[in-house]
Amino acid sequence: MPAFRLIAIRQLHYDVGEPLWQYSAGVMACTFCHVNAGGGAPWNPFGQALQKGFQSAPTQKFADVLYTVLAANADADADGYPDAVEVFAHTLPGDASSHPERPLAELEAAFEEAGGVKQYAPQKGKVRSR
Repeated sequence: MPAFRLIAIRQLHYDVGEPLWQYSAGVMACTFCHVNAGGGAPWNPFGQALQKGFQSAPTQKFADVLYTVLAANADADADGYPDAVEVFAHTLPGDASSHPERPLAELEAAFEEAGGVKQYAPQKGKVRSR
Protein backbone atom coordinates (compact mmCIF):
# COMPACT_ATOMS: atom_id res chain seq x y z
CA MET A 1 0.00 0.00 0.00
CA PRO A 2 1.17 3.56 -0.61
CA ALA A 3 2.66 5.26 2.45
CA PHE A 4 -0.08 7.92 2.69
CA ARG A 5 -2.74 5.23 2.82
CA LEU A 6 -0.90 3.29 5.54
CA ILE A 7 -0.67 6.46 7.64
CA ALA A 8 -4.34 7.32 7.08
CA ILE A 9 -5.54 3.83 8.00
CA ARG A 10 -3.81 3.99 11.38
CA GLN A 11 -4.65 7.63 12.05
CA LEU A 12 -8.34 7.08 11.29
CA HIS A 13 -8.38 3.83 13.30
CA TYR A 14 -9.44 1.74 10.32
CA ASP A 15 -6.84 -0.83 11.40
CA VAL A 16 -8.63 -1.57 14.67
CA GLY A 17 -10.09 -5.05 14.58
CA GLU A 18 -8.36 -5.77 11.26
CA PRO A 19 -5.32 -7.97 12.01
CA LEU A 20 -4.20 -8.02 8.36
CA TRP A 21 -5.00 -4.38 7.59
CA GLN A 22 -1.62 -3.80 5.89
CA TYR A 23 -2.53 -6.32 3.22
CA SER A 24 -6.20 -5.56 2.65
CA ALA A 25 -7.34 -3.07 0.04
CA GLY A 26 -10.79 -3.41 1.59
CA VAL A 27 -9.77 -1.56 4.75
CA MET A 28 -9.47 1.72 2.83
CA ALA A 29 -10.08 1.77 -0.89
CA CYS A 30 -8.08 4.05 -3.18
CA THR A 31 -11.39 5.78 -3.92
CA PHE A 32 -11.17 7.33 -0.47
CA CYS A 33 -9.12 10.07 -2.20
CA HIS A 34 -9.01 9.11 -5.88
CA VAL A 35 -11.64 8.82 -8.60
CA ASN A 36 -10.21 5.59 -9.98
CA ALA A 37 -10.22 2.34 -8.01
CA GLY A 38 -6.50 1.95 -8.78
CA GLY A 39 -5.54 5.39 -7.48
CA GLY A 40 -3.59 8.06 -9.34
CA ALA A 41 -5.05 11.13 -11.01
CA PRO A 42 -7.68 12.43 -10.91
CA TRP A 43 -8.52 12.96 -7.27
CA ASN A 44 -12.03 13.13 -5.89
CA PRO A 45 -13.17 16.20 -3.88
CA PHE A 46 -11.71 14.87 -0.63
CA GLY A 47 -8.39 14.11 -2.32
CA GLN A 48 -8.45 17.62 -3.77
CA ALA A 49 -8.98 19.03 -0.26
CA LEU A 50 -5.87 17.14 0.87
CA GLN A 51 -3.93 18.50 -2.10
CA LYS A 52 -4.98 22.05 -1.16
CA GLY A 53 -3.89 21.32 2.40
CA PHE A 54 -0.42 20.39 1.15
CA GLN A 55 -0.32 23.51 -1.03
CA SER A 56 -1.20 25.66 2.00
CA ALA A 57 1.36 23.94 4.23
CA PRO A 58 3.95 22.26 1.99
CA THR A 59 6.28 21.33 4.85
CA GLN A 60 3.59 19.61 6.94
CA LYS A 61 3.53 15.87 7.35
CA PHE A 62 0.64 13.96 5.80
CA ALA A 63 -0.91 13.14 9.20
CA ASP A 64 -1.04 16.83 10.08
CA VAL A 65 -2.58 17.80 6.75
CA LEU A 66 -5.17 15.02 7.05
CA TYR A 67 -6.12 16.21 10.52
CA THR A 68 -6.34 19.84 9.41
CA VAL A 69 -8.66 18.89 6.55
CA LEU A 70 -10.90 16.86 8.86
CA ALA A 71 -10.89 19.54 11.57
CA ALA A 72 -12.12 22.12 9.03
CA ASN A 73 -15.55 20.44 9.29
CA ALA A 74 -16.00 20.66 5.51
CA ASP A 75 -18.16 18.44 3.34
CA ALA A 76 -15.94 17.86 0.30
CA ASP A 77 -18.49 15.85 -1.66
CA ALA A 78 -21.48 18.03 -0.67
CA ASP A 79 -23.60 15.07 0.43
CA GLY A 80 -24.69 16.70 3.69
CA TYR A 81 -22.24 14.82 5.93
CA PRO A 82 -19.00 16.50 7.08
CA ASP A 83 -15.85 14.66 6.03
CA ALA A 84 -14.84 13.70 9.58
CA VAL A 85 -18.30 12.25 10.24
CA GLU A 86 -18.04 10.21 7.04
CA VAL A 87 -14.65 8.91 8.14
CA PHE A 88 -16.23 7.90 11.45
CA ALA A 89 -19.07 6.13 9.59
CA HIS A 90 -16.61 4.42 7.20
CA THR A 91 -18.12 5.99 4.10
CA LEU A 92 -16.20 7.86 1.39
CA PRO A 93 -15.85 11.60 2.09
CA GLY A 94 -15.06 12.30 -1.56
CA ASP A 95 -17.99 10.44 -3.14
CA ALA A 96 -21.49 11.92 -2.80
CA SER A 97 -23.06 8.55 -3.56
CA SER A 98 -21.31 7.05 -0.50
CA HIS A 99 -22.85 8.48 2.63
CA PRO A 100 -23.99 7.16 5.99
CA GLU A 101 -27.44 5.62 6.32
CA ARG A 102 -27.95 7.08 9.82
CA PRO A 103 -29.45 10.55 10.20
CA LEU A 104 -26.81 13.28 10.52
CA ALA A 105 -27.80 14.42 14.03
CA GLU A 106 -27.66 10.86 15.38
CA LEU A 107 -24.32 10.18 13.74
CA GLU A 108 -22.82 13.49 14.90
CA ALA A 109 -23.82 12.68 18.48
CA ALA A 110 -22.11 9.29 18.27
CA PHE A 111 -19.08 10.91 16.65
CA GLU A 112 -18.75 13.47 19.44
CA GLU A 113 -19.25 10.79 22.09
CA ALA A 114 -16.38 8.83 20.52
CA GLY A 115 -14.07 11.85 20.78
CA GLY A 116 -15.02 13.99 17.79
CA VAL A 117 -12.36 15.07 15.37
CA LYS A 118 -9.71 14.99 18.11
CA GLN A 119 -9.68 11.19 17.86
CA TYR A 120 -7.99 11.70 14.47
CA ALA A 121 -5.23 13.98 15.75
CA PRO A 122 -1.74 12.73 14.86
CA GLN A 123 -0.17 10.71 17.63
CA LYS A 124 3.12 12.51 18.21
CA GLY A 125 5.67 10.01 19.47
CA LYS A 126 3.03 7.66 20.88
CA VAL A 127 2.24 4.11 19.95
CA ARG A 128 -1.51 3.56 19.98
CA SER A 129 -2.62 0.46 21.82
CA ARG A 130 -5.24 -1.82 20.35
